[in-house]
Amino acid sequence: MPPSLPRLRELPRLRQDFAASLVVFLVALPLCIGVAVASGVPAELGLITGIVGGIVTGLMRGSSLQVSGPAAGLTVLVFEAVRTFGLAALGVIVLLAGLLQILMGLLRWGRWFRAISLSVVEGMLAGIGLVIVAGQLYAAAGLDAPDSGLARLAGLPAALVGALTATANLIPLAVAAGTILVIVGWRHLPPRARAVPGALVAVLLAGLATALLDLPVATVKVGGVLDAVRVPGADAFAGLADVALLGTVLAFALIASAESLFSAAAVDRLHDGPRTEYDRELLAQGVGNTVCGVLGALPMTAVIVRSSANVQAGARTKASRVLHGGWLLLFAALLPATLEYVPLAALAGILVHAGWKLIPFKGLAALWRGHRGEALVLVVTALAIVTVNMFEGVLIGLVLSVAKAAWDASHLRVERTDDGHGPVRVSLSGNVTFLRLPKILDTLEDLPRDRPVELDLSGLQHLDHACRAALETWAERHSAGPDSVRLHGPPEHVPGPSKEDEPARTGS
Repeated sequence: MPPSLPRLRELPRLRQDFAASLVVFLVALPLCIGVAVASGVPAELGLITGIVGGIVTGLMRGSSLQVSGPAAGLTVLVFEAVRTFGLAALGVIVLLAGLLQILMGLLRWGRWFRAISLSVVEGMLAGIGLVIVAGQLYAAAGLDAPDSGLARLAGLPAALVGALTATANLIPLAVAAGTILVIVGWRHLPPRARAVPGALVAVLLAGLATALLDLPVATVKVGGVLDAVRVPGADAFAGLADVALLGTVLAFALIASAESLFSAAAVDRLHDGPRTEYDRELLAQGVGNTVCGVLGALPMTAVIVRSSANVQAGARTKASRVLHGGWLLLFAALLPATLEYVPLAALAGILVHAGWKLIPFKGLAALWRGHRGEALVLVVTALAIVTVNMFEGVLIGLVLSVAKAAWDASHLRVERTDDGHGPVRVSLSGNVTFLRLPKILDTLEDLPRDRPVELDLSGLQHLDHACRAALETWAERHSAGPDSVRLHGPPEHVPGPSKEDEPARTGS
């Protein structure tokens, strides 16, 4: 076979990757800028993270089709970090978080992130979504948002009423609302029109309207991308003595890793290509964040919005995400001045829509109907993030999830049926461990000793050794005749019978 034929066979795949890269670039561009602005850092830093996520992380092995960059899910944490430690410390935090991710990848801890309760992750995203929506609604109206998430939510009604009555605030609010309407309505258009991302169209229309109508709306302030690079100096590393800064590093690493790996699992369900290698993907994310930290840019995660756009656009290999990083680099080098026409209110509208999509309204309703405990974990995690902060909110969710698992593991239901004449029937269902032994023995000791007892164990899922021994001891002490105790249930659940009543104890 001529050596040129295999290359010819690759041409359709390369064409698909090339087309997909343009779609992902158009999706990523407004999000990179919007996430940077919402995080309280220069817009150029969002572009730098997008470039690194495409070219550096995109070249590495892990998940072949998911795309990395600055994510809305980390805006709250970045904003708090910049406000607390300063912009100069951001590079150090991201650098150390990246190195921690590399270490976790080398130790093959990536697979363990799949053990995190899905309710905690969804609650984390829901809490982030609530904080983003609340904060960006203030930004859309040209108002300063309160510091705490709870204060933002509580002050929203008064802020919106005030914005509707003041022309200076009403115009940017209208631009943001129009941006959201375009994004929501765009997905109802024919497929050919949807080939261009709705967020990009909304930003272009908002910028065009602002320029033509000379609207009094603040726009993005842009400098050179190279000028925005802030390599951490020795003074920035001096803050490592602060325990709070190290806690922020841990929060960055854990949350970015969890979001990336859960995104990888979601992307795997969208295509039939190679599955994600979780440890390698964690390593790739760590390398990307390390580079972002050296450049003083925003942290990155895998982003489900760009990744799903990449898959839906027909991408076949990692070439599409690498090319999308190249397009971002060309844009940042050749056309950065065009960003100055983008209204901040339009970016706020994009982030309000993105934050709203992070809140799983339908999923929560279905979870409540089938698994109320999991729904409670989700809601508590989200509310904790809103009322406290990101890191402590996630920790609260994890603790509650572990407590729920312990409760489920030891949950026991005891039912007693007594008609006053025949045998007393006691049914045990659930998981029987030594933690529930006092409840079982209290019920059994309270039974009448002059009547037969039927102990139904068929509903048990687990019976540990301590409870098995206790049931044997109780059955031997119950002295109402040789047939006084009958045990019903699977053989592995039924305690070993004594010789005198073996036929009765084999169960039914």
